[in-house]
Amino acid sequence: MNNHHERKIPILSFYSGGGFMDMGFEKAEFEIVWTNEVDEVFVKLHEAGITSWRKARGNGIKAEIFNKKSITEVRANTIIQEAFPVSKPEDFGIIGGPPCQDFSINGNRKGFKGERGKLTIIFFDRILELKPTFFVMENVTGLTKQKSTKEHLKKLLSRVEHEYFVDHKTLNALDFGVPQFRERVFFVGIRKDKVDKKSIGKFLGQWFTFPEDKQFHGAATKYKWATSVPFGKALTKPKDLPLNLCVESCLVPTREMKNTPNSKEYFNLYATAKTLNAINEGETNRPSFKRLHRFKYSPTACYGNNEVHLHPYKHRRLSVREALRLQGVEDTYVLPAELPLSKKFKMIGNGVPVPLAEAVANALKDFLKSNKIILSK
Repeated sequence: MNNHHERKIPILSFYSGGGFMDMGFEKAEFEIVWTNEVDEVFVKLHEAGITSWRKARGNGIKAEIFNKKSITEVRANTIIQEAFPVSKPEDFGIIGGPPCQDFSINGNRKGFKGERGKLTIIFFDRILELKPTFFVMENVTGLTKQKSTKEHLKKLLSRVEHEYFVDHKTLNALDFGVPQFRERVFFVGIRKDKVDKKSIGKFLGQWFTFPEDKQFHGAATKYKWATSVPFGKALTKPKDLPLNLCVESCLVPTREMKNTPNSKEYFNLYATAKTLNAINEGETNRPSFKRLHRFKYSPTACYGNNEVHLHPYKHRRLSVREALRLQGVEDTYVLPAELPLSKKFKMIGNGVPVPLAEAVANALKDFLKSNKIILSK
């Protein structure tokens, strides 16, 4: 008889932001034991949002950011002391999405030489110092596509690959039931000394079984999506198109705003009615003022600078709640009304869609179990 019981694997979360990736891992039954975020407002948003979300799930543990310094200033021994005050466990993991503007196609493309690009280097430095059993890193696809960063990435990974088997793949949130076309590359690493020597052959080439949702895989071409139409036109949902992959599923009707947290929070529009009327529903190929289509997915949720996403059939921008829903965040995640709108939208746009994070976390958990890398205690 097997009397072993399942234990939650501890996770250190770097560049925690709003905690969207953390939520995915918590839902997959990992335990977040340490978090790091340097932005003071993001810290407040994270702590409020995750605490309310946990409370709704019956988890009374108040969320807190354990370290509020830049990861460049936080030494490995400090992280261990803060995360594991009693004793460092044999097995734990590290997750994180280093700020990616220096690698973004729409960013400044400074790559690893940029200040944010350097944070990716620091992420791998801390992995080599802390030596977790596994790690997961998320970033924009430009990290692996741009010639200027691709070669440097290979050199960076070669340092880590002395001690870790590393695999990576680009995943799209839309393929996991999220109404948003958001491609991100995920890197998964497993410490080599944790792998059975008889199985090492399996870890050469592409060895990690990245998640795939059979229902939604290839959604961008799988369904017949609605096309751009004049603003204000009455529409019906195309047949066989899943509503949960459409922006419409994330919109908050006026009658529900009173009881839906953060749904009345949105930036005012200063464009004229004539200008707004001329923007078709589904016209998202514009440099700014992209009007979403109710029966199509949203382009990547990114609300910085001049990127403005308009409501499909109302003259207003998306609300904080609607943006959160586009990232797969449950309504029990509530942000304080008094904190700056600009910070809320930036934090939301920076996050990993929760269902995508959860899918990766579950795939990792299954992999660890099936390869007996982490056993029940």
